Amino acid sequence: MRFLPLLFLGLLTACSQDFSDSGAYSPQANYAGNDASGESVEPSGDQYGELVENDFVATAEEPVSTFSIDADGGSYANVRRFLQSDRALPPPGAVRIEEMVNYFDLDYPAPTSDIPIALNGEVADCPWNPDNRLVRIGIQGRDLGDAPPANYVFLVDVSGSMSSPDKIGLLKQGLYRFVDQMSDRDFLSIVTYAGWSGVTLPSTAGSDKVRIRRAIDKLSTGGSTNGAGGILAAYEEASRNFIEGGNNRIFLGTDGDFNVGITDHDELIELIEKKRESGVFFTALGVGRGNYNEHMLEQIANHGNGTYEYLDKSEELEKVFLHETGKFFTVAQDVKVQVAFNPDVVQSYRLIGYENRLLNQEDFEDDTKDAGEIGAGQNITALYEIVPAHKQDVQKAQAFTIDFRYKAPGATESVPLSLSVTDEGASFATASDQFRFVASVAAFGQLLRQSQYTRSLTYTAVQHWLNSANLPDPHGYKEELSDLIRLADPY
Repeated sequence: MRFLPLLFLGLLTACSQDFSDSGAYSPQANYAGNDASGESVEPSGDQYGELVENDFVATAEEPVSTFSIDADGGSYANVRRFLQSDRALPPPGAVRIEEMVNYFDLDYPAPTSDIPIALNGEVADCPWNPDNRLVRIGIQGRDLGDAPPANYVFLVDVSGSMSSPDKIGLLKQGLYRFVDQMSDRDFLSIVTYAGWSGVTLPSTAGSDKVRIRRAIDKLSTGGSTNGAGGILAAYEEASRNFIEGGNNRIFLGTDGDFNVGITDHDELIELIEKKRESGVFFTALGVGRGNYNEHMLEQIANHGNGTYEYLDKSEELEKVFLHETGKFFTVAQDVKVQVAFNPDVVQSYRLIGYENRLLNQEDFEDDTKDAGEIGAGQNITALYEIVPAHKQDVQKAQAFTIDFRYKAPGATESVPLSLSVTDEGASFATASDQFRFVASVAAFGQLLRQSQYTRSLTYTAVQHWLNSANLPDPHGYKEELSDLIRLADPY
């Protein structure tokens, strides 16, 4: 009986889908409409960015592909909320495949030199189209070791829209967990905002956990939402207590419902871009539903040298605030990837996901062009599906070259790296466990987005591929993914 709501939603969606002459699914079909900023508005009132799936690109016309890495995990947690709590499929705009893949720890080899990131990759059969090949590009951030002292500023939305337990209640639980793991060398401030903004807790040493917890206890909600005013106040507080050589970071906890002050999307992005030059990193923590502005939070995190996470339940608090706090310590900044495909070997290619992280070719060596950050111990994955130029195996010639650029935190000049990947003709069954796992997650995401390139794909096939990947799962995240696939399958 639990699948009936999903089945009904699937039938309703199938009846209302908008198909072009080519039969491709239009991502706008499941939305109630689009507002003036280009955001897609779900019937519940939640707002998502417009994502148009990357097409295949003819290598002869455009042999070079360039993009910024994306270290966010918010999309996966939000998709999980739809499936577990709502028993409903997410709108396509909520599904960013790169964030689904990068939600998981893949146990990539760690750096063995002074370089803060290690590179790896492989090529094997594409499981949803065995005539094509799938390229996996992996990046692993260096483990933190001895953590530097930190200057944390928690910017908490205490407006009236935050009053429910899944909003301010969940944020307070997360703050308590975060305080538990603070060292005595760390400092934490709390800035709150509604129609006004102010410092609720001045910078306080991690050794004084009692005082910090008392400040958290007092957080309550009411009033309108001047998010921009709160952001300005948080940056002022972070700058006032800036630690040279330390980890300076703002955490914004909100549903993103900014309704007074600066509310225009482009103006908020411009504000964040100016403030990131201060050397303060930025993490957006999204909560709640109903008036949730997911697009806004993901974008200000992207432009603020930070990451975006969505908190949907207490288990996610454990992941974000206890198990994976290395994300909050940037080891490589403005990380870019550029892949040059050989047109004699590769007829066409498509980057799976990263739709809002694409860069122009000239951006790769432009050190003023912002890109994504990678945290301590964090891994990033990107996938390309490639169509061979000939039916013979693509490993008979060099199919592509992969270059990277990154900056040390706070540096102004980037460092080049390169990765050589040889196609050994591996089948999907003989590929690494990491390859089979990330391909399964990407396939799941494409099903949820109703991709035009996976028309014959089934949830049963994805489940089978996932079961073939044997990776460590100390916290049960990969096992939970298997449950989500079952929830999404309407049959």
